[in-house]
Amino acid sequence: MRYRLLALLVVISMIIAACGSGDEDTTTTAAAGGGDDGGGTAEVIDIDFWVAFSDEARLGFAEDRAAEFNTKHPEYNIEVTSFASYNDAFDAAVLAVDSGEPPGIIHFFEAATRQALDAVGADGNPIFKSVTEAIAGRSEILGEPVVLDSVVSAARDYYTVDGSFYSMPWNTSTTVMFNNMEILNAAGITEPPATWADVETACEAIMGLADGPSGCITWPNHSWFVEQSMGQQGELLANADNGRSGRATEVFLESDGMLAYLDWWKGLSDSGYYTYTGLQRDWDGTSNAYLAGEVAMLIYSSSDTTFFDENAEFDNQASFMPRNGDVDYVGNLIGGATIWMLDGMDTATEDGALAFMNFFSNPDNAADWHQLTGYVPITEDAVDLLEGEGWYDESPNSKVASDQLAAAQNTPASLGALLGNFVGIRDIITIAIEDILVNDLDVATRMAQANEEANKSLSEYEQLYGN
Repeated sequence: MRYRLLALLVVISMIIAACGSGDEDTTTTAAAGGGDDGGGTAEVIDIDFWVAFSDEARLGFAEDRAAEFNTKHPEYNIEVTSFASYNDAFDAAVLAVDSGEPPGIIHFFEAATRQALDAVGADGNPIFKSVTEAIAGRSEILGEPVVLDSVVSAARDYYTVDGSFYSMPWNTSTTVMFNNMEILNAAGITEPPATWADVETACEAIMGLADGPSGCITWPNHSWFVEQSMGQQGELLANADNGRSGRATEVFLESDGMLAYLDWWKGLSDSGYYTYTGLQRDWDGTSNAYLAGEVAMLIYSSSDTTFFDENAEFDNQASFMPRNGDVDYVGNLIGGATIWMLDGMDTATEDGALAFMNFFSNPDNAADWHQLTGYVPITEDAVDLLEGEGWYDESPNSKVASDQLAAAQNTPASLGALLGNFVGIRDIITIAIEDILVNDLDVATRMAQANEEANKSLSEYEQLYGN
């Protein structure tokens, strides 16, 4: 077997060392390569690639791939710019379009899909172009094989709108549970809990240990976990089939599935089983509590599977996100982000951008990215490559997210919602959950208030973009 991940990490560390580091919110780097092609006078085509990652490993991966592409295609120069968040990248892109200096390709998260489709420039035309339309049935571009047909179904189905694949999936995740099997085994639990009831049973045993942890389970207070549970239970978050058969004009924050999940969450908290760090969207605090042995179980993004495997000083085992055992399982949905392409580029620039986007997720690169992070391999060809190398035999936790997504039914509930102002609606849900957990508010009463706020926000968005 080839140990491509080790080699990749060495290359990334060399690039990062060469580029230096800083504390700025954004960092622009010109990827190596491009330039003169050996004495010719042809002008190199610059293409800006804006990335919503600023950490060394993930940003380094993007810079490394850009450098490799530039060397392979010296007529192009992919320039990588880093942003601190998806929102920062998207807002900057809109301003750049209006100023006449937009990036060619930009990376942002799944919750912005509806907003990206609705985004227009100062001239009123759409900012982004469908990747399907741009590829126009070609099997390769500038010698780079097109990978769209190989994209795993969960990502393909999420990002296909009105029959068109609008953006190129890159980092795709789902919600899984990480289990400290040493604590679970000490409490007489031999398998990770699969249902809410199983979690409660396990927590009762764990909290009864004489030398047990201070808490049993944790996860960040983030609306994404609510959305995951809605998918599991087959509940819609919004009308029009979660915004997939038409524009969503109403959200359902008082559904039976929503109230059941939040009642269970509050019950865990009231029993002393769930540990709330006191901060919304506290990814670092919850992961640190798990690694420190302060809790036995962590529900989290699969994107950090490699991180937990490398940093847990105990038997760390990944499993499916626990579900409501009283209803049929429908499916978990994806998280993560895709790469969108600017509309209106000339043919040569557009083909360069398309070639890079397909090169970026070719089997070798998609497999390396998965091994580096834990994000699912984005294409079936990458999955086949990893299986052939024996990767999943060596790292079984890395297969859990892909297996969970493959187990989902292809329904509007399990695909997830397409919503205007989704980020704002997520904030409304997250704030309501904190009120429920911290201020001991009644779930149904607080979610009725949140439902009113969220629908007002969605209505205001639709008044601007719905037509």
